[in-house]
Amino acid sequence: MRTSSKAKKLALFASGTGSNVRRICGHFQTRSDVKIALLVCNRPDAPVVAFAHEEGIPVKLITKEDLKFPVEFVKELQGLKIDLIVLAGFLWKIPTALITSFPDRILNLHPALLPKYGGKGMYGMRVHESVLQNGESESGITIHLVNEHYDEGRILFQAHCPVFPEDTPADLADRIHQLEHQNLPLVIERYLLNIS
Repeated sequence: MRTSSKAKKLALFASGTGSNVRRICGHFQTRSDVKIALLVCNRPDAPVVAFAHEEGIPVKLITKEDLKFPVEFVKELQGLKIDLIVLAGFLWKIPTALITSFPDRILNLHPALLPKYGGKGMYGMRVHESVLQNGESESGITIHLVNEHYDEGRILFQAHCPVFPEDTPADLADRIHQLEHQNLPLVIERYLLNIS
């Protein structure tokens, strides 16, 4: 992938298989104005790490200590001139020092229609199980800016999907993943290219 010297730089934070990371990388693969500059992961054995190595994307493995005392980590991201951080399936809370260093520059993807089914402990299958237990007729995704409180930052985008009475959490998860894959790269592109 050729990039220009003025390319906007993305840092992707992920904790698992990285299906959204793969979609984001694929979306920007032929673009010269956007560069995937770093993958940040908290699990050395996560499949997303292997994918990043295959794609030649630099990987930063972090520990809870790195986020508890994030001064060096923040300096590293600033040194790379990161324009936007995207939490694409990253489960740890982002520290205030990182949020204040990248104001309105951290996006999160949440697998429900916030403000419903957000907050501490609400991630992955837990969200879908709660949606089904409460008999909701629809769910969806929310892409929002990150602030100091779980899932309470300004909402940039939502997409909806139906919930059927016979759904299992896995059925709903599949539908939500489709919305994520279709929309996350496009929302990132629109937001990133409007950053001055």
